Amino acid sequence: MNKTLVAFALAAALPFAAHAAEYQQIQTDKSAINFVYKQMGVSMDGHFRKFAAQLSFDPAKPAAAKAILDVDLASVDAGSSDADQEIAGKQWFNTKAFPTAHFESGSVKALGNNRYEVAGKLTIKGRTQDIVAPATFTPQGNSGVFDGSFTLRRGDFAIGEGGWSAFDIVANDIQVKFRITASSTARSTATSGK
Repeated sequence: MNKTLVAFALAAALPFAAHAAEYQQIQTDKSAINFVYKQMGVSMDGHFRKFAAQLSFDPAKPAAAKAILDVDLASVDAGSSDADQEIAGKQWFNTKAFPTAHFESGSVKALGNNRYEVAGKLTIKGRTQDIVAPATFTPQGNSGVFDGSFTLRRGDFAIGEGGWSAFDIVANDIQVKFRITASSTARSTATSGK
């Protein structure tokens, strides 16, 4: 009787063990990086049109996950062409000297219920800061969606210099929201040696 139960348990677990999924292929058309800030107390938002991401995420091994993100700062969309040019200019992003923002994860901690804590280093305008971003992961067929957000302080990155370095008109805190959609590649754990 015990052998039957063991065989049944192994048979039930086998499909999950044999077809683990790893999410690596970013679907940029289904991904987004948005931001929200306050200008004179009024909430404003925008997004970036261009970014590149590298991802390696296996839900069974979250601690081994790796994420790298490069954002084209000149692709900012703040609602008008005048605002876009201002933000890309020298006092704000200074995209001629610093064309990209770079994030690289250092650790991913599973919190349970498809919630994670992603810690890493964010570099903007040559300045690097540690950030921690809570994120959720939602499998959707052959894809997975990572949603998360974190708050950066623009003063830490010299975003807004000269007369803009004070926070009376544009607040210091900027909330960054991201959605990264990636497709999975099923792999056989029996032959991978992992």
